[in-house]
Amino acid sequence: MQLVLPDELHNRIQALSAEGDSLAESTTYEKAIEKYNEAWSLLPDPKNEWEASTWLLAAIGDACFFSGYYTSGIEALQYSLTCPGGADNPFIFLRLGQCQFEKNEYAAATENLCSAYMLQGKEIFASESPKYFEFLKTRIQSPASGEW
Repeated sequence: MQLVLPDELHNRIQALSAEGDSLAESTTYEKAIEKYNEAWSLLPDPKNEWEASTWLLAAIGDACFFSGYYTSGIEALQYSLTCPGGADNPFIFLRLGQCQFEKNEYAAATENLCSAYMLQGKEIFASESPKYFEFLKTRIQSPASGEW
């Protein structure tokens, strides 16, 4: 069953999220995180049952990654996996694996980067630093075709 937020609340959350997105696009990540957290605080409990929780936590995790707040990024992204559609979202696995890689949590990073790869292929790594895909290639067996 998909829960639906009341229109007024949904619009407020979307507006705050859009402000956060705008701040993130201008690389003002800490301010973006503040806006995303403000939107997050408006979600009724249990928070992980709302579709909005998935994209809010992904945005928080993304901004944390770019801010170097890897532990906070890991926490937000792991929780987003329990939200609607989170476990099917390759971007969430990508950022989670990247945060774990930066924390030297290589086993967990391998698992999550591999999940991102399995869900979307090497395209998910196209606009990322090549170090993440190169790392993954050293940790998993190459495809039967021999082509990544």
